[in-house]
Amino acid sequence: MSQPRARRGAAVLAATTAAVLTLPLLAGAQPEPDAALPLGAADLPETRRTEQLAPGVTLTRIVRGETTATYPWTVEVSVPAGSDSPDPDAPATALRDRASAEEVAAELRDAGLDVRVEEVLTEPVADFAGGSLGWRVRVGSFADRAAADAAREQVVAAGHRGSTLSTAWDADGDDDRGPWRIDVLTVDPRHFRGEVAASLGPDVEQRETTSELAALSGALAAVNGGFFVLDPRAGAPGDPAGVSVVDGELLSEPVGERPALLLRPDARRTEVERVGWEGEVRAGGTRLPLDGLNRVPGLVRNCGGLDDVPTTLPLHDVTCTDPDELVVFTETFAERTPAGEGVEAVLDRHGRVTELRDDRGGPVPDGGTTVQATGDLAPVLRSLAEEGSRLDVRTALTDEDGRTVHPSRYPAVVNGGPELVRDGRRHVTPATDGMVHPDNPSFYYGWVHKRNPRTLAGVDDRGRLVLVTADGRSTDALGLSVPEAADVAVGLGLRDALNLDGGGSTAMVAEGRLLTVPSDAAGERPVGDAVLVLPGRPAHP
Repeated sequence: MSQPRARRGAAVLAATTAAVLTLPLLAGAQPEPDAALPLGAADLPETRRTEQLAPGVTLTRIVRGETTATYPWTVEVSVPAGSDSPDPDAPATALRDRASAEEVAAELRDAGLDVRVEEVLTEPVADFAGGSLGWRVRVGSFADRAAADAAREQVVAAGHRGSTLSTAWDADGDDDRGPWRIDVLTVDPRHFRGEVAASLGPDVEQRETTSELAALSGALAAVNGGFFVLDPRAGAPGDPAGVSVVDGELLSEPVGERPALLLRPDARRTEVERVGWEGEVRAGGTRLPLDGLNRVPGLVRNCGGLDDVPTTLPLHDVTCTDPDELVVFTETFAERTPAGEGVEAVLDRHGRVTELRDDRGGPVPDGGTTVQATGDLAPVLRSLAEEGSRLDVRTALTDEDGRTVHPSRYPAVVNGGPELVRDGRRHVTPATDGMVHPDNPSFYYGWVHKRNPRTLAGVDDRGRLVLVTADGRSTDALGLSVPEAADVAVGLGLRDALNLDGGGSTAMVAEGRLLTVPSDAAGERPVGDAVLVLPGRPAHP
């Protein structure tokens, strides 16, 4: 296990220099006198403003750094081309070996541009040695974005692609001046009288914004949840790309044994746990292993399943394939199951086969399920699923020791990764959780090393559930690298913590207010799920 980085300025209380805050305060609220977060230079000002939303529920806005700090803008050149993914958070292909980078730089110099080639060094974490990721090509150093945008047009005219960015988002040094804007939602089970839950919205397949999910449930507060399918070519948009348990029902299988946030309605005994799963269909003496739950057969977002190609290990933001799959659907999935070649057995609430569809696709009966089979498994399912026969579908989550995680104990589970903190110490696991792409260092560079909006969650030594968001991708909120997110979690006193979905998905809502500033140009992003803090029921007179 890696040791936590020394907390810069841990012994120095943050100055209470006034900062512009959009979060309103309750009357009499005062800044919390906690030690400064380990972000940037030790002498940075930091303000904290806290309000109580309900008994046991507090919301703290932390602004650290100088709101007037400025950083140069530049153009980062794609080498040789950028990503063609429709996911707006997909990192561009920005790193190559030095010789390739120098070749591109020479072409741009010939076009009259001010070019530099820089080596990118990244720090070690628990399961990744760090060091050199590769070399990037950058053009110019500009006082504002407009000048950098003009240089990017010159890069395009010279036959290359690139992106305009602020060097504040690099996370290359420890002496940046900020600012960072972080919201912390804390649920103390000793005083909390509401409920904590997870929500996918009306069904698995569709996406809703965190604001919409909060409004639909009447939540007091909410943050976005785990990873999900965005591109229709990767499955059903909105489908969790990892484990999901809602109201005690397992709705999506884990990705390998990635970490997850395990929640109880009373907010007690919150856990960050690596979970696996067991699933099978039984018919007489025949047992068939399940490949998935409520997802398009053959498409495995983030990989980590049975017989996946190119890998059975987690590989983040990659869609693995498997032509021979057995996938179960519940009525929560959507109005209709995915259509396509194969066989689909329709089961009533008792597991009796009421229909065998020669092609996949159709409604799921009330209280029932369907089982879809593709490829070599289609004739196998056909031979077992005679009308009136019984198919016994069994699924269960397991913890790191192989023990069953009972839905009655944890009726809400949200996927995430990598781990950030274990036993109070920084413990960042991007290699284990699929964020290290051996053939594409640009992915780690853009997804882990650089600063982005982040959402993280965990539990502190007092047993409090802590949900955190950090704004990013702007000049007034720099965002966090993944290691910085771990440092923030340690600085907030979390005993165990994990990263949730971030980037354009990052959102926190409180009392109907969207506190975070969306980084997507289109505004708040519709997501797969959310963690909800529901108010307590009013007392009867």
